[in-house]
Amino acid sequence: MRDILLTLILIGLVPVILRSPVAGALAWAWVAVMSPHRMAFGFAASLPFAQIVAILTFISYFINQKKHALPMSGGTVLLIGLMIWMTISSIFSINEPEQVWNRWLFVAKINVMLLFTLMILRGRKEIEMLIWVIVASIGYFGVKGGLWTIIAGGTNHVYGPPGGMLLDNNAFAVGLIIILPLMYYLQQVASDRRIRWALLISMVLCVFSILGSQSRGGLLGLLAVVSMLGLKSKYPVRSLVVLSALVLIGVAFMPDSWTQRMDTIQGYEGDSSAMSRLWTWTTLWNVAVARPFVGAGYGAENPMIFMNYAPIGPQYEVFQGKAWVAHSIYFQALGEHGFPGLFLYLALGLWIWFAAGSTARKAQLHPELAAWMPLLMRMVQTSLLGFAVGGAFLSLMNLDVPYYLMAFVVLAQLILRENVKKLSAVKNSHNNMSAGRQLQQ
Repeated sequence: MRDILLTLILIGLVPVILRSPVAGALAWAWVAVMSPHRMAFGFAASLPFAQIVAILTFISYFINQKKHALPMSGGTVLLIGLMIWMTISSIFSINEPEQVWNRWLFVAKINVMLLFTLMILRGRKEIEMLIWVIVASIGYFGVKGGLWTIIAGGTNHVYGPPGGMLLDNNAFAVGLIIILPLMYYLQQVASDRRIRWALLISMVLCVFSILGSQSRGGLLGLLAVVSMLGLKSKYPVRSLVVLSALVLIGVAFMPDSWTQRMDTIQGYEGDSSAMSRLWTWTTLWNVAVARPFVGAGYGAENPMIFMNYAPIGPQYEVFQGKAWVAHSIYFQALGEHGFPGLFLYLALGLWIWFAAGSTARKAQLHPELAAWMPLLMRMVQTSLLGFAVGGAFLSLMNLDVPYYLMAFVVLAQLILRENVKKLSAVKNSHNNMSAGRQLQQ
């Protein structure tokens, strides 16, 4: 039944996307983030949903009369630079070429479609439509996970969408952390009280889902987001108290097994999982020192790399002969793409943060933008902080959701610049009219 339903949805999307490339960009976000076809158990599970939507979106853009150029900003320049450098590191990779280029193609699709989305979407309405798609795609599983956590008393792990990068419980927790501030934004700007209440309840359930994932990195990211969300909200003190109380209630609800697992954050020396991360990070650092410009390329979890670059010591004897993924967006960037790759990746994150802050301050001076844009930019910063903290323990450098944060900033900057131009044109027209009257007098 699911296979038939998903296939019918895809068939129904064909004429919609061909009429509007905006629908294609939104459909791509839905398929890429949620991976709905992975929830099917028959023929639909193997259908190339993402490729079909991407091709239809390209066709729709080129046959559509109204076209936009790629908005050039610091964010787009850094993303393109990162894409170029990831290509260079792939050329000089020390891993199996087939593995490397398969991964490169996967990442390239994500980045190209993101840039294409920037060429398609314009205006507040389309930005918010994209936010709704991303929030709903991940929030659907967050609500289910929150309900399951409450029903099961927090004894079972909560997992994310099947078949995607958020399937793992730790990765799913970070995905929920990213959308929580975006959910808050939608809740604040919604005019319908029913929608506001639905989003508020969904946020609460997503918090329980994050706790139910039993992810230590997720807990740290949640604390960071709750703190920043309180500070960036309209009523900082009240919001911080309410959010902190919600987290404390959630923590008190969790069983002793959860508390014992979270306690290992402090005593990491006795936790094999934490020590394996330290061993992996040291290995990737050694690779970057040996190959500072290009790193190891994609697939740094290769046993050959660990055999040649892993640290030696009595505390690491149990890990010898094994290989793990980076378990950190920072060491993933460093190990796979060298110091230039890490620099570009960090520079992109910093650009998002400071550009969002600058855009929020400038938008506050425009009455027609002040009602929504500053709040969105502050929530982008909050989401970015949550990803920066939670991602420090996961290999999610290529996760598409954080890159959409850049898209929101770039599109907001476009709206702000257009608004400034309009005000400038009106002012010039008014000045010309005043000068004409003076000459007549």
